Formats: sequence, structure tokens, C-alpha cells
Amino acid sequence: MIENFKNVLVLAPHTDDGELGAGATIAKLVEVGAKVTYVAFSTAEESVPEGLPKDILKTEVKKATAKLGISPTNLIIFNYQVRKLNYNRQQILEDLIDLRKNSSYDLVLTPSMHDIHQDHSTIAQESLRAFKNTTILGYELIWNNLTFDTKCFVKLEEKHIEAKQQALNQYESQGRRNYLSKDFTFSLAKTRGVQVGAEYAECFEVIRMYL
Repeated sequence: MIENFKNVLVLAPHTDDGELGAGATIAKLVEVGAKVTYVAFSTAEESVPEGLPKDILKTEVKKATAKLGISPTNLIIFNYQVRKLNYNRQQILEDLIDLRKNSSYDLVLTPSMHDIHQDHSTIAQESLRAFKNTTILGYELIWNNLTFDTKCFVKLEEKHIEAKQQALNQYESQGRRNYLSKDFTFSLAKTRGVQVGAEYAECFEVIRMYL
């Protein structure tokens, strides 16, 4: 059960990935008393729309993770260049190993191993190297997944999906991207819920299960 995990690490290649893939599950984990640490590797300054502060996504991820109940002291933001995380693969692995050494995480949430975005695949691969003796679940970003193993479902309530949407709403700099919309958030959660006889759910790949 998701309630059994007490020390959770969420790995987001870019600000907003963790919320998009696992926001409702994060809200539930916080609700049941888990410590959740959120790590964003890039604030994508090169992709910020003209006219906005280059560090706007750093501000927005602070607001978004707060909506999920994550303590500001448990938010870690790196400044790797967007779309070039693979150029820094070794340093990222060392960052992950440092995280592992500093805390005994019992669950790691990372992008799917089938995610085709170069930054996402880098984080997924390096997280497996760093946390191979920890349970690792890959979260779903359907626009980047050519395939996805629907092996693990977290049953959720409307309040958890609403918390996820409130977090996504903080990313005003991203405009009207369809995957940030309330319709999409609730529709996907409803679809995954139907698959397991629940009202709502989020789905994860089982990358590593450590019992």
C-alpha cells in the first residue's frame, strides 16, 4: 500500500514533471504522513517565454510543491540546462548518490523508462543506477510515452486530484498547454480509476520493487 512508504523522493527532470506525473499521489503521501522530497534538475531558463523573468519556473515550482504539502526545506532545485541533462549524466548520478547517502528513501518516483524525452530518460536511467536497492516507480507522461506498463495503480480521491490541479495552476508561465488543463488532469485520473474499480487513480510502472 502507498501508505507504507514513509520517506519518498520525487525526481523531476524539469519543474512541473513531478506534479504532472505523480501530483495526486504526492498529495496522498503527504496526507498520510510521509516525508516527500522533491528534486527538480532544470528550471528550463532557456525555454521561458520572452518578457518573463528567467527564473520564473523556480518561483512557480516553490508555489506548486507547497500546494501539494511539500515543505520548502524538502525542495531541491538544480540548474542544469534544459534538453542537455544527458551531457551531465555523471554529475547527475553523483547528485543522486549524495541524496541516497543523506537519507534512507523507501520509494523513488521517477520518469518512465519508456519516456522518449532526452532529459526524462537520463533521470530515469540514472535513478535506477543510484537507487537499485530501493523501490522505484516510473510516473506517466503520456505525451512522451510510446509505451507504458500499467502495472501499479494508486487509488485516489477527488481531493487529491484537485490538489494536483492546484499545483499545476501555479505554472502560469507555461500558458494554456493542454496537459495542464483541469479537463485533462481529471480525465486521465478517471480513466486510470476505471481500470482498477476506483473513482480516480494514478498509474506507475514498476521499475524496481524492493521488499
